[in-house]
Amino acid sequence: MNSSPGSPDTGRLSRRGVLASFAAAGGGALALGGARPAAAATPVAGQAAASPSPGAMQLFTAADLNFNALFALGGSGQHSGEAGEVLTAVNAINASGASYQTFADTFHALGDRLARQADRAGADGHPRSRRLLSLRAAQYYAQALYFVLGTSGHAQEEAVYRSGRACWDTFASLCEPAAVRATVPWGGVRMPVWFFRPDPSGRPRPTVILTNGSDGQNVDMWTYGVPAALERGWNALVFDGPGQGQLLFVDGIPFSSRWESVVSPLVDWLHRRSDVDRSRIALTGMSMGGNLAPRAAAFEHRLAALVAMPGVVSPWDAFPADIRAIVSDDKARTNQIWNRDIVPQLSAVDRFTFQKRLEGFSPAALRAARAGGLLTDFWTPPRP
Repeated sequence: MNSSPGSPDTGRLSRRGVLASFAAAGGGALALGGARPAAAATPVAGQAAASPSPGAMQLFTAADLNFNALFALGGSGQHSGEAGEVLTAVNAINASGASYQTFADTFHALGDRLARQADRAGADGHPRSRRLLSLRAAQYYAQALYFVLGTSGHAQEEAVYRSGRACWDTFASLCEPAAVRATVPWGGVRMPVWFFRPDPSGRPRPTVILTNGSDGQNVDMWTYGVPAALERGWNALVFDGPGQGQLLFVDGIPFSSRWESVVSPLVDWLHRRSDVDRSRIALTGMSMGGNLAPRAAAFEHRLAALVAMPGVVSPWDAFPADIRAIVSDDKARTNQIWNRDIVPQLSAVDRFTFQKRLEGFSPAALRAARAGGLLTDFWTPPRP
């Protein structure tokens, strides 16, 4: 199961709010304990017992909100965020009571505002302003998207994704040169790709394929590596694979454990381009991509280099041991424990955590989360 980052990436684990407060209660059942807040109509974000990154700037006391806000703030270095906008949003969220609802609502409204400004800039003949406004709007929609399942607007997840995607597409089309947009076949569907070049000369160049994690958006791949590649004369390929972006939020397609089946068609596509040096194609994986990318590289031998940030041996191991222990060969018993002993005890925060962690690995989990519930078949998602 590729359900969350592996344990070496402790900062990312904090972001996802893994249920560290679960403790064994005997007989395979679990009990909630410790520092989690009680369930509420509008859940407050999970609290971490200790910071996994001591010394990090604290914008929120809740570790998951803080980590996401720092992502937005950190994007300022590559223009995919603006410090004043992010800090103003943070102040507004804290003033109204930090929760998944206020976080998502505030960043969604900020995305809307910048998207409107981008439209006006375009109408006024200012493509550079439109480009940068669209990129920041994509970031703020991505912030809202992460927490939307924990709000009263859980059914609007696809709509929030589409708003951010529209801004990302606008940004990509206004880059200089414009990103090449295409689709690449995978499993009967087509994966969207965005191919960024340092110039339109057509000269063969080294190329890096940037693999996202279990909940990142295209704007994260821009911040993570596209400008760095372009500055060094490299091409950069950003894509939505199964369980990511369009394939998840629109098409409802979960992750594939056979990631080589995803990367090989991308390499095929790159090999057909005259502006790609076929001998110098690298693959990177961020967060859960640190599990996906090495899997692909083990089978796709046309890659010249691999970078996993971080290396992830088994994403399933990031789930608490007591949760993993309920999954046995007995499907009925596993689901009985899940539905009888675990789900009824979940706080609103823990409920959201499972909704978010499972939506990319099961169409049933995605549908249930958008309806405000949890999947009843916990046995199936961990299967290979």
